[in-house]
Order: sequence, then structure tokens, then C-alpha cells
Amino acid sequence: MAKLFEYQSKEILKKYGVKIPEGGIAKTKQEAVDIAEKIGYPVVIKVQIWETGRKGKGGIAFCEDAKCVEEYAEKFLGMEWGQFTVDTILIEKKLSIKQELFAGFIIDDATAEPVLIFSSIGGSGIEEIANAHPDKVAKMHIDYTRGLYSYQAREVARKTGIKGKILNKIGTTLAKLYKAMKEYDARSLETNPLGITEDGDVVALDAHIVIDDYGAFRHPDLGIEIAREFPRPATELEKIAWNVEKNDYRGTFYFIQMVKDVPDDGTHIGFHGAGGGGSMMSMDAVLNAGFKIANFTDTSGNPPASKVYRAAKIILSQPNIVGYFASGSGVASQEQFHSARGFVKAFLEDNIDIPAVLRLGGNYEEKAVEILHTYLKDLPCKVEGYKKDDSPDFCADRLKKLVEENGRKPHKVVPHKAYEPKGTEYVIETMTGHIYIDHALCEKCEEKPCVDACQYDVIELKDGKPMLKIDKEDAKKGKCTECLACEIACKFHGEGAIHIDLPIPGLKEYREKIIEKQGG
Repeated sequence: MAKLFEYQSKEILKKYGVKIPEGGIAKTKQEAVDIAEKIGYPVVIKVQIWETGRKGKGGIAFCEDAKCVEEYAEKFLGMEWGQFTVDTILIEKKLSIKQELFAGFIIDDATAEPVLIFSSIGGSGIEEIANAHPDKVAKMHIDYTRGLYSYQAREVARKTGIKGKILNKIGTTLAKLYKAMKEYDARSLETNPLGITEDGDVVALDAHIVIDDYGAFRHPDLGIEIAREFPRPATELEKIAWNVEKNDYRGTFYFIQMVKDVPDDGTHIGFHGAGGGGSMMSMDAVLNAGFKIANFTDTSGNPPASKVYRAAKIILSQPNIVGYFASGSGVASQEQFHSARGFVKAFLEDNIDIPAVLRLGGNYEEKAVEILHTYLKDLPCKVEGYKKDDSPDFCADRLKKLVEENGRKPHKVVPHKAYEPKGTEYVIETMTGHIYIDHALCEKCEEKPCVDACQYDVIELKDGKPMLKIDKEDAKKGKCTECLACEIACKFHGEGAIHIDLPIPGLKEYREKIIEKQGG
């Protein structure tokens, strides 16, 4: 799910006729003062982060003059707030409030319906309000096909003790809030407090909206870069990873950095899971072995080798990790040799300088482990493959021993080199890349192992040269699964005539910056 900042949420509410305080966002001290001078004092200054309860944590200030605005703008901007670095503040007109309310909408997964939760007491979390004042809280399930009518919303508000003409305005506001939620594909929408002013207006004093992952693409105006529920704005490396996933429906690739800047403390590893429960169990194993996790990655749901390759390259773009650990459920139904080939290509390209333990339990696990041990035996550091009967704890202990044997040396990120075509190769376009075949080298090859390795019958020999057997449009649409078998077979058993180029936009530039930081 994608969280929106307060100011973004309020802009949406404004489109639907919900009243919000006058104001604007600032990224500098001078911008803050200019906004305050324009709307007039007193003003409220709020840090823009994805958290509620900012007032109690010192993230909201009230100012009567420009000096105060300057002071708090300077204090807030650049503040480290958990995993956030505050770079935006919201300056709004401070209103005279007669009563604070709570209004929230959330999807009830049990009934697959939206639910309106309303309280005549606002300002605190709804759980606290419900515990302390259960008679002041009411809720209503909403028929998605019919929507929420203002008269229904009025009845909900009436149950919390609100009376009089203000009920009409509250009902109308709640109906508008629900319309905004529905049309923006929100999983939740909360206004706390929803204020009643001394002048009798109903105003959204705060607002927080969370957009459903699968609906984010319909709202380009929101500028959502990654439609996932991160606890803070996405890092540059997370954005690179997301761009891999968003255009490739085959399997799942989830990547999040647990540590943005991995310290050189000899304890952090790159973590690569496969499947939720098995990944959690495997994370426990490495934590119990004394490691810390630099990232969480999941490639599951039968991903192609190309996606596992890209995931590994992104994990290896983190400096200072001392090991690489891959382990999932152990009973995955996907063919594990695809993942093995993805690791082989990534580890060979980077000439991996840290030990790796890869537990690839599931279908064809024997073949997967054989691939790892056959083609990765000559790397600077050991890579060990294991099967489902080898427990995560055992594998974590193996990684610990290998890391210690390697002196807990920190990983050095190496340049990501994009393939430069010669211009004379035979080219096959795949779903996310290209296969380049140098037929001049193929003439020297007697065995043609690439054709035998292609289990999906994508290439065949024509006049002694490996060429595309299927329709080229079918290859682009996924008939060539990017299993990487032809490249590995050609590299080790042929003449090295095949190179599969799998672009990772932004990774080359990202690694260049990391390499510069680590001193070349």
C-alpha cells in the first residue's frame, strides 16, 4: 500500500469539496515565512511524515509571528524522524475549534466492504477513544455498489451524541470523504481531528490516506513511485528494484533496505528469501547466528532466472555486507534450477567477494545445487548450495563459519557493466532483455551445448548456427523464459558465443556513486 503525506491527502479532499485550512507546503525557511505572511497569523507548522500522533512527539508547532516560524522551520527541516528525514513542512492557518471529531474509513477484509468509523471525540487514536468512551464511537459497513448517503452518515454521527443542525454538515462531509476514498482506490482514509469551528464549519484539520497497490497506476497525479507500504520514502536502490518488478508479472520480487547505509561492522548480510513463512523462519536463523539483515528480499511465485539475477545484483549493490544468505520455504513448487542460474550469472559477473549460502529447497533441488557447485567453484569466496532437508539454522551456521573464515571482510561493490553489442551478433529479443549470439564463435564449437540446454525449445540449429526456432514476437512475449541456460552452457561448455543482456535501469549510476564513496 502507498501512503500519502498529509498535504497530499488534503489536496484530494479539497477536490471533493471537503473544507481544509488555508496553507501550503515549504521546503525552506523562507518559503515557510512567505506562506505564513500570506495566510496571516496565527499558524500551525507540521512535519510531513507518514505517522500520526505528531503533536505528542513534538512534530507540530503553533506560531504567532515570523520569528517563531523561522525557528520551527529551521528545527523541523532536516530533522531525523525514525527512518524519515523531514524535507517538507505544512504551514496552515490556525482555526478556532469548538469540537474535535474522528472520522475514518477502512476496508474490512473479512466482509470485503468499506467501514465508516466515527467518534464525537477526536485527537487521540480511535482505539484509545473506543476504550475510554465506547458510547462516543459508532461504525457502519457501507454497500460498495450503493455508496454512502449523507442521511446514513448523519445517523452514524447521531449515535455518538451529536445533535442539532451541525449533523447536516457532518453527514455531507462524511459522504464526500467516502467518495474521495472510493474514487482514489484508498485502503483507508482518516481525518483526525475533523474539526467543528467556532463559525460552524466542518474542516479536515488532519488527513491521512493509504492507496491500494493495485489502484495506484490509475492516479498518476499522486506521483507514487512505489506502490508498497514502506515506513518511509523509498531509497534510490528500492526504486531501482521496484522498476524491475513493476514491468515483469512473472513471479514476485520484493526488495526493501532494512539499513540504508550498511555500517562496516562485520555483522550485516544480504538476505534473499523465497516465500513469506519460510523467509521469516530463515531470517530468525541468521539473526540467531548473530547476523544483522541489511535488506529483505523475496523472489517467489515461480520467478524467471532473469528476475532472480536482477535481485541478486541489487542485493550486491550494498557495500559492507559480509555474506549472502538465500533461503525460503524449502518446499517451493517452482523449479529451483531457475533461481540457481540467476545466482550463477549475477555472482560470476560481480566475481562475488563474500561467502554465500543458498538453500534452494523444492522441485529439482538436486539439479539446482549441482548448478551452483559446478559453475561457482572458482570464485574468490565459497558459495554453498543446500536442499530442503538442510535446516535454515544449519545453513545459517554454515554462513557464519564461512564469514569468519573470510575475516568478516566487507563487500566491495563493483561496477555494473552493461553489455556492448559488437553489431555483428545474431540478436533475439526477450521479454526484458536480449540474447546476443556471435555466430563467428559458434563455427568453432562442435557440441553446440546451448541447443541441448534450451529445455523450452526456443533455439535450434540452422546451417550449424543456433537461431530462434519460435516466432520472434512469441519470444518477446515470454515464450523465451529467460532461463539463462543457453548462456551458462555456452560459457562453460562451448565457445562463449552467447551473452544475455538483462538491463537494470539506474544500477550502473547507483553503483558508480557507491564505488566513489568507498574510495574506488
